[in-house]
Amino acid sequence: MSPLLWIILAIIVLIVAIYITAYNGLQRAKVYTEESWSQIDVQLKRRNDLIPNLVETVKGYAKHESETLEKVVQLRNQLTEIPAGDHEETLKVSNQITDSLKTIFALSENYPDLKANQNFLNLQEELTNTENKIAYSRQLYNSSAAQYDQKLLTFPSNIVAKIHHFTKVDYLETPKEEKEAPKVKF
Repeated sequence: MSPLLWIILAIIVLIVAIYITAYNGLQRAKVYTEESWSQIDVQLKRRNDLIPNLVETVKGYAKHESETLEKVVQLRNQLTEIPAGDHEETLKVSNQITDSLKTIFALSENYPDLKANQNFLNLQEELTNTENKIAYSRQLYNSSAAQYDQKLLTFPSNIVAKIHHFTKVDYLETPKEEKEAPKVKF
């Protein structure tokens, strides 16, 4: 074989190796992003499983607050009916549940017996821990989405991404109303 043929063969092997490496990197980043969304989903399910116990515990003490409790149950049921791929709607309803849970926890200030109930305190701690895990999972998702999106934009993986129709993943954003500074009265 002539030296020119060896050089051409080496270049082809190098291009194929770069292409395969870029493709596999995109696939790994995509799978990691999907897996990090799955972590959010797992924590939302965990919270949904805890909500009925919380509602039952609070119901006995806060009979006048049935509207708040019904809202939490309604939102929980709504969340379970959202199609698996609708991340935007899932997060919208999830944020509403978080706000409603804050309201229920605030109720305990008005009901000393509820505030002292060990079952309520345990559920409150479990839900608080779950909310923290949801927040962490959202951060993980955004990090993995950033890595994936970066691969879509950088050479040579951007060429491979266009050939195989990889698409950008959106970040999870904080709702506008949560970004606003709380109004404080003196």
